[in-house]
Amino acid sequence: MVFHIFISFLSPPLLNETHIWLVVSILRIVTKAALPHTQHGLRTSTQIYFVFSALIILLCVICTNVLHRLPMIRYYRNRKHNNNSHMSISSNFWDVVKKIRWLVTAVFVTYVVSLSIFPGYLSENVKSDYFKDWYPIILITTFNVGDFLGKCLTAIYVPNGSKGTVWCCMARVLFYPLFMECIHGPKWMHSEVPVVVLTLMLGVSNGYLTSVLMILAPKSVPIEEAEVVGIAMETGLVIGLVVGSAFGWLWNLEH
Repeated sequence: MVFHIFISFLSPPLLNETHIWLVVSILRIVTKAALPHTQHGLRTSTQIYFVFSALIILLCVICTNVLHRLPMIRYYRNRKHNNNSHMSISSNFWDVVKKIRWLVTAVFVTYVVSLSIFPGYLSENVKSDYFKDWYPIILITTFNVGDFLGKCLTAIYVPNGSKGTVWCCMARVLFYPLFMECIHGPKWMHSEVPVVVLTLMLGVSNGYLTSVLMILAPKSVPIEEAEVVGIAMETGLVIGLVVGSAFGWLWNLEH
C-alpha cells in the first residue's frame, strides 16, 4: 500500500517521468528483499520512499530555476514577448481543439484504459501461489518496464498519419475482456504467464501510443497553435487519468 501511495504522490500529471517509475519499482524490490516484513521494516521502507521523493522534488526545483537562466530559454522568451502577433489562447483554444479532437479523445481513452487496470487490478485482483506477495510488485515493474520500452520505440518508428494511431488507442479497450478472462476465464488464463504478457503489452502500448500522439498532435496544426495543442492534449490526458483512476475501483465489485 505504501508503494502505491508513493507512486501517486511522486508521479506528475503527465506521467512522462518513466525513469522515476522504473527507479521506484527497483527501489521497492530492493527494500522488500533487504528489509524484514515487520512494522519496523515497513516504517523504514516508507521513510526511504518519501526521502527519495523529496530529493527528486528538490532536484526538479533546482533544475527549473537553472533552466530559466539558460541563454536559449531567455532568447525564446524574449522573442515571444516581443512578438505582438502571437495568437490569443483563450479565443482560439476551442478552434484548435476541434482540429485535434480525435487525438485528444485518443489520449483520453489511452489513459482511461491504463489507469483503470494499473495499478489497482494488478495489485489486488490477481494472485499467484508461486510468487505470493511478490506478484503485485513484479506486475507493476513489468508495466513500468513496458511503458519505458514503448516510449523508446518512438525513436525507431513514428507513423506519418494519426488515423491508425487513434484506432489503436480505441482498440485498447480489448484489454478489459482479456484481463477479465484472467479472473473468470479458463484455468490456463489464471496462470502467471498470460497476466505478465498482458501487463507488458498494456505498458508498451501505453508508452508508445502516448508518445506518438504527443509527437503527431503539434504537427497537425500551424506552428503558432502548437502551444495550445500542448494544453489541449495535457487536458485530455489528465482527465483520462482521473476517470481511469475512478474506474479502477470497479474491479472491487468482483469481490
